[in-house]
Amino acid sequence: MSKEFVKKALKLLHIEVSEKTENLFVQIFKFAIVGVVATVIDFLFLYIFKEFFKLNTIVSNTLSFLISVIYNYIASVKWVFDVNKEKDAKKQFIIFMIFSALGLLLNDLIMFLCVDKLNIYYMLAKVIATMVVMVFNFVTRKMFLE
Repeated sequence: MSKEFVKKALKLLHIEVSEKTENLFVQIFKFAIVGVVATVIDFLFLYIFKEFFKLNTIVSNTLSFLISVIYNYIASVKWVFDVNKEKDAKKQFIIFMIFSALGLLLNDLIMFLCVDKLNIYYMLAKVIATMVVMVFNFVTRKMFLE
């Protein structure tokens, strides 16, 4: 379904690309879908932890991020990336989690700077952090999962 959608979109825009580039567009499209769902999960749990459980912003952000990472791992391995089947699954999971932890640190740092230092509303800060970490996640997952 996603490959046909991307092909139609490229044709509609009168863009001709190689099969390799087309496959990259399909992968980015799938990554975007998974990312949107993961972002909804992340924001929803951030709001729940912050507003209902009255947890600290960074604690709420960390917990919500971890929940979304679990979903993201499963979806990324099953649907987005052409995971190298020859690599050890445990090793791939560990690599994924290491880069997710780095993404979390980056996310928390941006949240801290925006909320505590710049007085930006926490949900707006989360949008900023999410955009930065999204690029980091795609690049690292593309490099180390395939």
